[in-house]
Amino acid sequence: MQILVFKTNIKNINEIDFVGNSLNSNPAIFKWNVDLQDCDNILRVIANNIPGKEVEILLGNAGYFCEELE
Repeated sequence: MQILVFKTNIKNINEIDFVGNSLNSNPAIFKWNVDLQDCDNILRVIANNIPGKEVEILLGNAGYFCEELE
């Protein structure tokens, strides 16, 4: 199990719901959340063996910026 952390441009609950459809459809992702209180609108993903790039692509396909943080 791994925890991935991303900077995003998600700004409100409606956008969280929208990207949630993409995140929830991936069987490797167990749990995720977005911290709108953080200046970088941090997305945390708990997953099993998924490359960060795949999460970036999922959000990118939904029309959002997503960049994995080290």
